[in-house]
Amino acid sequence: MSNAIVAEHLAYTYPGVEDTPGVTVFEDLNLSVAEGSFTAILGSNGCGKSTLAKHFNAILLPSGGKVWVFGMDTQEEENLIAIRRTTGMVFQNPDNQIVANVVEEDVAFGPENLGVASPEIRRRVDHALKQVGMYEYREHAPHLLSGGQKQRVAIAGIIAMEPKCIVLDEPTAMLDPRGRREVMDTITQLNQQKGITVILITHHMEEAAKAQRVIVLDKGGIAADGTPEAVFAQVPLLHSLGLAAPETVELCWELNQRGSQLPLDRLDVESCAQTLYESLKV
Repeated sequence: MSNAIVAEHLAYTYPGVEDTPGVTVFEDLNLSVAEGSFTAILGSNGCGKSTLAKHFNAILLPSGGKVWVFGMDTQEEENLIAIRRTTGMVFQNPDNQIVANVVEEDVAFGPENLGVASPEIRRRVDHALKQVGMYEYREHAPHLLSGGQKQRVAIAGIIAMEPKCIVLDEPTAMLDPRGRREVMDTITQLNQQKGITVILITHHMEEAAKAQRVIVLDKGGIAADGTPEAVFAQVPLLHSLGLAAPETVELCWELNQRGSQLPLDRLDVESCAQTLYESLKV
């Protein structure tokens, strides 16, 4: 399987203001993300999650080392447009990405700026809105939509540019539980049904549990990397980093501290409930 993203010896320092020193985020980070995969990136505030995400479509460029996006060096200026076409970004606040007064016009904005012909834009807009379940709202005003609907429109705007990879930087942070569900269902479907590489930055463990791989960042390095089951089973490590496992894992871990011997790989409520039921029958 080929890689969508490769970071080799990545270093990045935010420049200082006037005479103040810069802030170093990464000194020697090595990371690769497989094409077609769904990867979640976790970490406490200030660990570098958003900084890393911005390197994936060349919003930020390395201070040292290299980042390749589908084989393209982000520091080569001639690659910039191709990288932006290939890797789309969805940010925390959908209002910051909505630029038009009508949903379908907003979704068309990206392809128009790429110089796509009008008939092809029409096809892409309709297709993207159908993919995120927002086609019936195509003539609505974005500001009248719910938070989850706005975020799905923002995702549709990225899909219309036909990227191979979508990077989402805490896309559900400002949403209620229903909105979070809508967005996560959309993300999962894009990965599983369309083969789009998904990189999700999140602080919700239940969202990260839906990924195929979880990476935990700490102090500019990788503290844990593996399947959700393997990473979330490391409860003491997560606690030491100021993080928590999904509630189901935390419950089993707490019971184990009191003498139980429950597995720590039950990431959903149903399997956790079944495990607890089986343990009570013994």
